[in-house]
Amino acid sequence: MAIGLDVIVIGAGVVGMATALTLSDRGHRVTVVDEATGPGLGTSFANGAQLSYAYTDALASPATLTQMPRLMLALDPAFRFHPSLDPDFLRWGLAFLRNGTGTRFRANTLKGLALAFESRTALHRLAERHGIEFAHAMPGKIHLYRSASAFAAAQSMLRLKVSHGAEQVLLDRAGAIAVEPMLEPVGATIVGALHSPTEEVGDPHRFCTGARAALAARGDSRSIFGAAVDRIAVGKDGPALHLAGGASLNADRVVLCAGGASVDLARRIGVRLPIVPMKGYSITAPPGSAAPSVSVTDVANRVVFARLGNHMRIAGLADFGQRDTAVEPRRIAALIESARAALPDAADYGAIGQRWAGLRPMTPDSLPITRTIAPGVIANTGHGALGWTYAAGSAERVADIIEGRD
Repeated sequence: MAIGLDVIVIGAGVVGMATALTLSDRGHRVTVVDEATGPGLGTSFANGAQLSYAYTDALASPATLTQMPRLMLALDPAFRFHPSLDPDFLRWGLAFLRNGTGTRFRANTLKGLALAFESRTALHRLAERHGIEFAHAMPGKIHLYRSASAFAAAQSMLRLKVSHGAEQVLLDRAGAIAVEPMLEPVGATIVGALHSPTEEVGDPHRFCTGARAALAARGDSRSIFGAAVDRIAVGKDGPALHLAGGASLNADRVVLCAGGASVDLARRIGVRLPIVPMKGYSITAPPGSAAPSVSVTDVANRVVFARLGNHMRIAGLADFGQRDTAVEPRRIAALIESARAALPDAADYGAIGQRWAGLRPMTPDSLPITRTIAPGVIANTGHGALGWTYAAGSAERVADIIEGRD
């Protein structure tokens, strides 16, 4: 087993910071490198905040493939498709189609479920060991269904996941309102609900800043911000990092946790990572007069609600293939419209304090890439829409790889 290695972690989002802290806890000397000015300022800054341990359904599925013509024609206001003739994009698309069978959908979903369970344990351990405060709570989550067909499909997946350890129950309209009374104003539109009582929430940015402080307190680890990585060099003496300013860093191992940016860095060492960005949006506002305490995912309107202390985080939309992080006013307006349609009084929509957009790094099977991709270089990337959920678990898996336990 490798002990006391020098490890560079590229990326300071939730995946990178969880990885760095996990490796430090295992006795390794860690250097975190990120081009931003601080931790958690990219995709982790203001994502949906839900820790969805029981909802790991892969994106590629028979249902998604059935919807593809409608999605590609932009008939769903929550989804925008930005195609490309890039060979990697086309390869990704073919792999996505292969993963859309019922057999692969179920297998990928259950693999995600296993990782999510590992991650829940690992995140709790990190938070307790280091006293990280990030508005962490366990309010549970309700998936609302407005159509009988969608609710029927959910029941089939519930049976599968419950048989593998998930805690989920079906509710009728009255049961959903009993769990979350603030749903009563929209009760007439609810066909049924799926309740996951042990689901959690947490502020990912605050976790990242807390993890940075915990690393600094260890004394043998450091963080370098405002440093863009130009390339990774692989040699007989171990990997090295070359920064855009000309400086270089040597290490025993390099862990690539840079989300979508991992693709270019991997390509420069001859590795193709199957990742395509999917842009998402969020708003953060004061709670409204009927703000739910339980996290809510409205399936029909494709929007999620999470209570973070005195704020309501609302996230949604999917701009597939979009590569910039600009906060587009029209898309924010579409998100607000979807949120109002789902829960009109969940937030004070006239007092939105933060508008955000970020890129989710999607793989064809919706599972993160956690493997060695070159001598001394390990990937921990491609977590898609569940980066916050999977972060601590994938960190443990990467640490096992580094220590020869995989």
